[in-house]
Amino acid sequence: MNINSKLFGTNGIRFIPGDDYDLEFVLNIGLSIGTFFRGADIVIGYDGRRSSPSLVNAISAGLMEAGKNVFAAGMVPTPALQLITQNSNFDGGIVITASHNPPQYNGVKVISTDGIELSRKDESLIEEIYFNHKYNRKNWNDVGQIHTYSSALDNYIDSIINNVDSTLIKNRKLKIVIDSGNGTQSLSAPLLTELLGCNVVTLNSHIDGNFSGRGGEPTPKTLDLLSKSVIEYDADLGVGYDGDGDRSIFCDENGNVFWGDKSGTLIAQHLINKGMNSPIVTTIATSQIIDYVALDNHVDVHRTKVGSVDVSHKMKELDSIFGFEENGGCLYSPHIAVRDGGMATALMLEMLSSSEKSLSEHIEMLPKFYQLKTKFSCPVESRASIIDGISSVLTEKIDTTDGLKIWWDDSSWSLIRPSGTEPIIRLFSESNNESQLESVTKRCSTLIEDLIKNL
Repeated sequence: MNINSKLFGTNGIRFIPGDDYDLEFVLNIGLSIGTFFRGADIVIGYDGRRSSPSLVNAISAGLMEAGKNVFAAGMVPTPALQLITQNSNFDGGIVITASHNPPQYNGVKVISTDGIELSRKDESLIEEIYFNHKYNRKNWNDVGQIHTYSSALDNYIDSIINNVDSTLIKNRKLKIVIDSGNGTQSLSAPLLTELLGCNVVTLNSHIDGNFSGRGGEPTPKTLDLLSKSVIEYDADLGVGYDGDGDRSIFCDENGNVFWGDKSGTLIAQHLINKGMNSPIVTTIATSQIIDYVALDNHVDVHRTKVGSVDVSHKMKELDSIFGFEENGGCLYSPHIAVRDGGMATALMLEMLSSSEKSLSEHIEMLPKFYQLKTKFSCPVESRASIIDGISSVLTEKIDTTDGLKIWWDDSSWSLIRPSGTEPIIRLFSESNNESQLESVTKRCSTLIEDLIKNL
């Protein structure tokens, strides 16, 4: 294999088991990760996908062959596994998950001892071990052992509750509709919100590796049932999670579902009102709304490539308290500096409990911008050339931090970038003018579609 081949994408390794890779690959990835980690104790968790148990066993075998002791945390939300990796003195962690991807996918996220996903540099070191077969195999007497770790969920819920004003939330007695999307927040979010004194209505709250309720990705389009249920039950808000529970998309009391740009900005504004003055970290794909709010409050905003890994590491570098992504990821370092749908929910409840305003009233007070998001199927090997082709015909100001960001004017932009987890090209556009938004989105879409047709 080519030493320059890549295994890790935006968030870990993603693949279709039995199609892209077999269990021998997973075992050797475990052996590579075990060779990379210096410490002896690695904790493993997984999501509800049908293939997850077999992948856990295969990667555990590889880790033990490298002399590592495996601590099996069972099925847990990804942030719960990351939290115990940080707080329980493990030398590293692994989550078997493909997050929001369709059910046939699965993947491997590797967690450092601080609970944050490995840096891009460390991911490359694991790839080097794998492609060069630089495995550190142990003999029969030095192989690792396997143990059970059963308190991950309890520790996770306790940490979230301890990092918000639970008395304030309990006194507000909010009603919330939770759509767990048949994912791992089914195991924690309903209990968490009940412990915070909420009246809780649940949707798709049983684990189902096929994500049969509405798919594994929460978006304004897939959360139609959540929207209707919030109105039907006269709830104060609704929230939908992705397959591994680290992202959250919210819905106001009128059934309006909105992207993470707005929820992240609302939470950031709330934290600023509580006294936060550390920099806010977000990605190049996130709305300008946060820039206006932060400027009004004399707080800096730092932007990274798309991906929670980059946001987490920039937060750590800047000693930042809060970061977020447009896809619904919120990161709160007093809890843990990784995206966490449960922590975001608790912070949103605290924000609502801090005033008598409804969620829609809070949203209405934000600066007005309009967005369109779409995606195009495209072979992985052709995506870079298509983006280069678009760049070559433009005269506008561009930003190549991640993909191609085109500034049409001071308040209108489009971002064209290859997905790090799927064979698609994503297109985000934003403007403070709806007709301008439609115009630039149509222009970009036509360019992308024409280039794909000519492959």
